[in-house]
Amino acid sequence: MTHIVIIGGGIGGIPAAYELREALGSAVKITVINRSEHFQFVPSNPWLAVGWRERDAISFPIAPHLRKRNIDFVASPVSDIDPKARQVRTESGEALDYDYLVITTGPELAFDQVPGAGPDEGFTQSICTADHADRARVAYETFLESPGPIVVGALQGASCYGPAYEFAMILDADLRKRGVRDRVPMTFVTPEPYIGHLGLGGVEDSKGLLESELRKREIKWITNAETTRVEHGKMFVSEHDDNGEVRREHELAFDFSMMLPAFRGVKPVAAVDGLCNPKGFVLVDEYQRSPEYPEIYSAGVCIAIPPVEQTPVPTGAPKTGYMIESMVTAIVQNIRADLAGEPLQSKGTWNAICLADLGNTGVAFVALPQNPPRNVTWARKGKWVHLAKIAFEKYFIRKMKKGRTEPVYEKYVLRALGINRLKARGERAA
Repeated sequence: MTHIVIIGGGIGGIPAAYELREALGSAVKITVINRSEHFQFVPSNPWLAVGWRERDAISFPIAPHLRKRNIDFVASPVSDIDPKARQVRTESGEALDYDYLVITTGPELAFDQVPGAGPDEGFTQSICTADHADRARVAYETFLESPGPIVVGALQGASCYGPAYEFAMILDADLRKRGVRDRVPMTFVTPEPYIGHLGLGGVEDSKGLLESELRKREIKWITNAETTRVEHGKMFVSEHDDNGEVRREHELAFDFSMMLPAFRGVKPVAAVDGLCNPKGFVLVDEYQRSPEYPEIYSAGVCIAIPPVEQTPVPTGAPKTGYMIESMVTAIVQNIRADLAGEPLQSKGTWNAICLADLGNTGVAFVALPQNPPRNVTWARKGKWVHLAKIAFEKYFIRKMKKGRTEPVYEKYVLRALGINRLKARGERAA
């Protein structure tokens, strides 16, 4: 029996398992490997970090839901991959042979690139995982006992900026509700060349929309920012000009800070010879397949996508939910074609859709395709985005529990935003 192994049980891996089961039926064995026993809805982590969500509202045990679809589950980190033997080994000692391997691990967090950064061995918090968001919540509750300056943003090389903007403005909204915002100076620090760049070169008037929100909330900002080191209560930032030269040094005091890191590939995947680029991201062709190992496919944050443009301080390109959804569907269709002895035809669409909650309002961005020039560039602000993200959270978690495979972004999100589905489709950007 054909065995398909999926590494990663997040917003790419679990939908991939469900879609493969629906497309291929009981004729194949499917196994999901995940380092945690629980699925975590990562987009809700900013809410978790300020106490607007409880952990059990945005996570659930994976095994019972996969079992209902006759999908095996292993809760253990992967220790190594042997592509010649077509075998994956886990830290729990299991060895799984595969006919096809689907890698949806997400990234490793590169906090170590900036001395003093990160929640484990540094002085800044993170919302990249539910565990980190839980720890940020504890630190935030301690901070509230004696409020002071806050620094929020992203470190150089980061590729996911939406959550940084979200968290800064969710903090602002929460502090206002508590009546202590007047005691909390806030600074937003980002390697983006301008506010609203988002790693995408901007989307319509994203610059104006987000600058307006920061001004309205009295949040100062530093762009083209390279964070050189962090000490207890101090962040050292070099602000660069458009030529990449340092034009000003900043020493920012803080009593609470959350900084998103750069990403890199996870070690057991990055260690496979010829599979990844130097940063450990999986190299894939237009069919989401490894050029070196045709039985290996990959989707999501762990694949290699070049930056949209060169910036004075390094920035990466984001991989949003719509993009991941289309990659997963392409993988499923291509594995089905390969099993049938047919040529591969399905391609993921590199399009970006982002619903950013800002606490009491929100901003929606659409870039089709992600890299300019584009067929569609669209940005809107309003409380409806805040409500839409809440609805999306509840819907997606329910979908994962029920084992549904319907395309969320094309069927619901694009329709809600008034975007023509035909405009959303097309080939990936060059």
